[in-house]
Amino acid sequence: MAGKQYDESSFRILKGLEPVRERPGMYTRTDSPAHVIQEVIDNAADEALAGFAKEIHVTLHADGSVSVADDGRGIPIGPHPEEGVPVVVLAFTRLHAGGKFDKRSGESAYAFSGGLHGVGVSVTNALSTRLEVEIRRDGKLWRIDFAEGGERIGELRAVGESVRQTGTRVRVWPDAKYFESARVPMAELERLLRSKAVLLPGVSVRLDMEQPDGSMQSKSWSYPGGLAAYLAELAAGLEPVAPAFTGEKYAADNDPAFAPGEGAAWALAWYEQSVPGESYVNLIPTVSGGTHESGLRAGLFEALKSFIEHHALLPRGVKLQQEDVCARMGFVLSARLLDPQFQGQVKEKLNSREAVKLVSAQVRDPFEIWLNNHVEAGRAIAELAIKQAMARQKSAQKVEKKKSSGVAVLPGKLSDCESGDIGENELFLVEGDSAGGSAKMARDKETQAILPLRGKVQNAWEIDADRLFANAEIHDIAVALGVDAHGSGDDPDLSGLRYGKVVIMSDADVDGAHIQTLLLTLFFRHFPKLIERGHIFVAQPPLYRIDVPAQGKKRPARRLYALDEGELAAIRERLAKEGVKPEAIEVGRFKGLGEMNPEQLRETTMASATRRVLPVEVRDGALAQTRRMFNLLMGKGEAAGRRAWMEEKGDTVEADV
Repeated sequence: MAGKQYDESSFRILKGLEPVRERPGMYTRTDSPAHVIQEVIDNAADEALAGFAKEIHVTLHADGSVSVADDGRGIPIGPHPEEGVPVVVLAFTRLHAGGKFDKRSGESAYAFSGGLHGVGVSVTNALSTRLEVEIRRDGKLWRIDFAEGGERIGELRAVGESVRQTGTRVRVWPDAKYFESARVPMAELERLLRSKAVLLPGVSVRLDMEQPDGSMQSKSWSYPGGLAAYLAELAAGLEPVAPAFTGEKYAADNDPAFAPGEGAAWALAWYEQSVPGESYVNLIPTVSGGTHESGLRAGLFEALKSFIEHHALLPRGVKLQQEDVCARMGFVLSARLLDPQFQGQVKEKLNSREAVKLVSAQVRDPFEIWLNNHVEAGRAIAELAIKQAMARQKSAQKVEKKKSSGVAVLPGKLSDCESGDIGENELFLVEGDSAGGSAKMARDKETQAILPLRGKVQNAWEIDADRLFANAEIHDIAVALGVDAHGSGDDPDLSGLRYGKVVIMSDADVDGAHIQTLLLTLFFRHFPKLIERGHIFVAQPPLYRIDVPAQGKKRPARRLYALDEGELAAIRERLAKEGVKPEAIEVGRFKGLGEMNPEQLRETTMASATRRVLPVEVRDGALAQTRRMFNLLMGKGEAAGRRAWMEEKGDTVEADV
């Protein structure tokens, strides 16, 4: 294309914080400034986690800015030994700079910080119109200002004395052009601050909101009861089936598998209803969970499974899974990892593989000991898990129609018709693949569709509707029809019906009659409106073929068909009257539809001009009687009744065995 040049000058190098401003979505959430403010709050929380801060104070100012203050050690203000630039400047202007990278010894400034991806408050600075930092350290109050995407507009300078107090205060003016909404969501901010109070014992957390008249509205959080009190708040008044299990365990100095201090604190309880769980890694909320939650579930599952086996509580045939144990569990998990790895810059999901083993190992033994010391509580939890397992196994038997992109996927063995006229379209349900092959060649491709059935359809009389589609043949029939299963009293949507006629086409023998009965049972029980509205038919293929030789030039050879023995006798009688000698007639018996060639099948069973099909109807006023008869013949518990009925009616049966 003319005017487009691709050479050395086409390459652009993004420097400093420019990459963040170019592609903010790669570094943070852009729906609101919540995450860039959280980065500042997390830094204050890290000071508290390290044991150097007792207060975190957040203020929402009337002009839309947010300030975060702590009474920690204060960000270092001296020059970096290698860069020669004040450390505070590096923290707010370099993507890959901070006090959390030295993880080898566990003795760094932040051994258990909220993880690192090398971004942090530098991203906050990049996406702000203005950012002010005040530091109380070394006996003085220091200040530095940034503006318009992180550009420094002044040197680090001492602006006062601070002899007795240390700490950091950061005030941020988020740039509205980078966010869908410039406001920090209050509910999310309060949840974050509340969680810090829960996870940092002895630390007070306060939120001040400046009102239009200049007054302040304040909220503060304190949880003397720790994680258990917070869990009770999450449960919103629901009573657990057993007392909450709380605890904490961290690796010792001589632990061969984990770094000293790594581990977790937790509060767990089981409820009859679902209660949310919350997890954190080094105080960072992981709203999408991650490997630490996987470790928690694994450890709890192994401990409870051992308890259940020891007390022989599991019923025969029930297999317990991890999801059964944890489905009704509410929890608060606070994990500590030396070097956590997160998915994405917003740190919503933990990816550290070692966290699974860490949390599982720290939780399992304490929980197993607790269960054996609180046997009644353990039994209550086990009973809830077993009930969940039984419900899951029953639910697993419910099979829905397979769908792709919201549209039912037609069965692969269906040979569909080309016409879109529902009134003309016909679906033939054909017994066996062999007959299905002949039917495909015999059909009118424009209006006739073929669905071959392999074997006999399951007796659907006593199958629950939610388990109906576990049978592949029934599933394929329903999908091909485009109609959902329904009851006799329902008002189903038949607008998706793809065929005006559904023709049951089976062999003219006992097995064929059985297949007809099974299909009629399916339609009467689960698709009754199709019968009521005249959509269901039964094909009547002939049982006999009669070849009549030519009789002179005026009467060529003929091929006739007889539905049954009675029709065969009537044809013989008629031919005798015509002067055809009985020994000249050749009679053949079809063992099944598969023995007919396509021409014969078309003529006898499929061509509308020459076929015979019976409409399926329920006689007026005979619905209840018909239902009783189906129940007698197809119900599993009606064996004695069937036997008595067969003994009474057996002499009236006409069966071709």
